[in-house]
Amino acid sequence: MPKFLLKRWHGSHMIWLFGLLLVLILVLFYYMWVIGAIALVICCILGYMTISSEKAFRQDLNEYAATLSHRVKKAGSDVVANLPIGMLLYNEDKVVEWHNPFVAKMAGRDSIIGEPLHEVIPSLKAKKDKETKLEITIGKQVYYVQVKPDERLMYFFDITEVKSLRERYEEEKLAIGIVMMDNLEEATQGMDDQTRSIMMAKVTGEITEWSTKYGLYLRRTASDRYLILLDQRALKQLEQSRFELLDEVRDITIQNKLPMTLSVGIASGADTLPELGIWAQTSLDMALGRGGDQVAVKVGERLSFYGGRSNAVEKRTRVRARVISHAMRDLIRDSDKVVIMGHRVADMDSLGAAIGVLKAAHVSNKEGYIVLEGVNPSIQRLMETITEDEKLNRWFITPEQALQITTRHSLAVVVDTHRASMVPEPRVLQQTNRIFVVDHHRRSEDFLHEATLVYMEPYASSTCELVTELLQYFHDRLTMGVLEATALLAGIVVDTKSFSLRTGARTFEAASFLRRSGADSSLIQRFLKEDLESYIQKSEMVKNVNVIYEHIALAITEPGRKYSQLLIAQVADTLITMTGIMASFVISERPDGQIGISARSLGQMNVQIVMEHMGGGGHLTNAATQLEGVTVYEAAERLKHILSEIHDKEGLFE
Repeated sequence: MPKFLLKRWHGSHMIWLFGLLLVLILVLFYYMWVIGAIALVICCILGYMTISSEKAFRQDLNEYAATLSHRVKKAGSDVVANLPIGMLLYNEDKVVEWHNPFVAKMAGRDSIIGEPLHEVIPSLKAKKDKETKLEITIGKQVYYVQVKPDERLMYFFDITEVKSLRERYEEEKLAIGIVMMDNLEEATQGMDDQTRSIMMAKVTGEITEWSTKYGLYLRRTASDRYLILLDQRALKQLEQSRFELLDEVRDITIQNKLPMTLSVGIASGADTLPELGIWAQTSLDMALGRGGDQVAVKVGERLSFYGGRSNAVEKRTRVRARVISHAMRDLIRDSDKVVIMGHRVADMDSLGAAIGVLKAAHVSNKEGYIVLEGVNPSIQRLMETITEDEKLNRWFITPEQALQITTRHSLAVVVDTHRASMVPEPRVLQQTNRIFVVDHHRRSEDFLHEATLVYMEPYASSTCELVTELLQYFHDRLTMGVLEATALLAGIVVDTKSFSLRTGARTFEAASFLRRSGADSSLIQRFLKEDLESYIQKSEMVKNVNVIYEHIALAITEPGRKYSQLLIAQVADTLITMTGIMASFVISERPDGQIGISARSLGQMNVQIVMEHMGGGGHLTNAATQLEGVTVYEAAERLKHILSEIHDKEGLFE
């Protein structure tokens, strides 16, 4: 305890003692004045001592206060000078008025007082006069800056180590991948053991070398499947290389009748390892669903695709078709009714496949209905024939009627598409928990994940081919009417351009079954007849063709001229037959006001990826999209920009 406080303690007690003595003196004077006089002298002495003590206390108090103020001021100066953060004051003209030593050390000078703030910290030039938080880099150091304009004060925090740790954490985040030989059985069929072993050794060696090059952990989990573990740094390098492994494996097996192709699914950004594993498998399913020979990378919400330069390989075994057919039969039998939907603006493939599924429902003694929204010119003649057939026509309903009859126990069958946004009435899919998808398009991101059963085969020529195979295993004594078989065969004929594109052995086998079932080829020719006016319109569209990148035909129709989607597609088909043309794009306004784009290729260019960049989809050789709120010229500029980006990154042609 300080001495002056002790003195203060003694002085206060003397005052109490002095007061007590005065009372005693008064009593003594009354009884014994002599003793009272002695007591008075003593009291005077005590009073003098009390006054002296009080004066000493005040003097010591003033001295202590002066010392404490100096110590506090000195301590404050030391704290500001040695703070691990920077402090800077500037005036109204944004000129530095004061800063602590941290700022001087940060700037690498003894002082920056008097210098303009924006020259010291250029990053602040674009900032307005409001409270701001930003990061700046000076030399090798990174600083977090907090600006308080009301006080004209700035704080600087050195976050170099924190940022380094954050970047390292992001780079070392785990990613999981699955590598699959997606056509092992087809590529090795007919090989002897020695040839098969040599080929497998080459492919395995290429995959192992690739994993070593990028620092991946590789583990074989099956004869045709590998598990890979990698971090974000390696994943970025792989994306920059655009997964050259796909081309290398295809090149070393190119001498085979069917080259070996790989599909890869990679996932990153999930919160838990089980979820990350599910994402990786989903990515692989997406790559396989799009035809294989490609990589699907899912990082959080981002989904990217690489490769996809080969056509899907036709599966030679029909085991999957038989299994799916039996599963479809069980689903139909367990449902109260079957509601079948193709895509909006139905074409011959969509309508033919729907009629085939309708036949399966009726064979199972269940009510089946086909949802149709309007009739476009491509199916008009077929629908006129169906209208004359009372047995078949009665099962066609509108989207509004479909909503009324669908229950939780109904089976919704989606054909020739796998996207809910493309069916005539998406709400029908929400009214039932039983959905069956049959499609031959490459799988897109907005796939119907809630589907109970999925039969998607991108190798197939058409959905009608897939439905025909299902019908062959559906019932032993299934017989089809002439119109039903003809509608299915018409869908195959249209999508294969009369068996000239995307046809395999199973395509002809399906067509043969339909012919045996009574399909009438002359009736198909009547369905597909073209009138003179349409031919003239196609000629007008062909006149506006320009050739870009030497082998791409681009046709842009005149603004205000509207053509049907069928005509747009037919012109694209016509252009791809021209000499030297490897891909064709036709852009035109449609009667509904949207801008339609049809894309075709001969296989050297993946038009599906181009159309996906524009919100559409399709196949490697056949794709399309529809745009709203743009003109034909704006759509053309957007298409050219996408083609330019693909050309600069990886080239347009294989």
